[in-house]
Amino acid sequence: MHSLLRPLVRTRLFPLASGALALLAVIVLALAFGLRADAQNADQIVARVNGADIKASDVAIAEEDIGANLSQIPPESRREYLTSYLTDMSLVAKAAEGRNLADGEAFKQRLAYYRSKILMDLLLQSEAKAAVSDAAMHQLYDEAAKQMAGQQEVRARHILVKTEDEAKAVIAELKNGADFAELAKKKSTDPGASEGGDLGYFPKDEMVPEFAEAAFKLEKGQISEPVHTRFGWHVIKVEDKRERQVPTFDQVREQLATHLVRKAQAELITKLRADAKVERLDQPVAQPAQPAQPVQPVQPAKP
Repeated sequence: MHSLLRPLVRTRLFPLASGALALLAVIVLALAFGLRADAQNADQIVARVNGADIKASDVAIAEEDIGANLSQIPPESRREYLTSYLTDMSLVAKAAEGRNLADGEAFKQRLAYYRSKILMDLLLQSEAKAAVSDAAMHQLYDEAAKQMAGQQEVRARHILVKTEDEAKAVIAELKNGADFAELAKKKSTDPGASEGGDLGYFPKDEMVPEFAEAAFKLEKGQISEPVHTRFGWHVIKVEDKRERQVPTFDQVREQLATHLVRKAQAELITKLRADAKVERLDQPVAQPAQPAQPVQPVQPAKP
């Protein structure tokens, strides 16, 4: 269930399966599982513009490049749209060459930028493909499953309000017989209010500490006193407690692959940075607490 409570900075192996980085993550996973068209299909000529061939592989590259803009186009019409796009691009590019734009500084600068970007993407794809295998995924799954075994988790609902007085008023209504789920729908400011404040099952380390401590102290059916976190004031009801359920390998296969991709690419970037001499000649902005990983396809934690 969705909630503001789940920390956005945590990285877990089994979260629910984000511009350019999200597209890269999709591309590398597609490569890893062999979902690209085979070479024969990729070399199929789909159009010819003034003698220049447009191949199926060109259409695939265009789809990777502008895929985010195709959401409003029906799937059955996308190939036609992309072919028309490539046709127009070929015609306009040829016209630009006729005006000697390829000799200009603006073209040379952009060409150098996109050359570096494409090489970066290809190397990251190569690292991803090498990192993902059934053996590696099964090993990662076994390690994560072993850590999860025996952990306790609770299923809870909560009502989130702005002040402690509001939380106390909610508790008073509950003591007078109000239904927790219905009250959550009416008064909670959490995104999960429409679902009666239901957070589903969660382990202790998946929630912010103050909330988790309070929830795990409650017995089944109990309602908490007001609990304060950075999100506001909570009233919590524990619906159930159980031993944590380990998902099957097939249920988390894509997430395991994503983790391996991220790990391999992060290690590559870390090594390249360690071996490089990087000098900032301008005035750098204030640095975050932890350095960003700009080319790592980061997957957000479960919201």
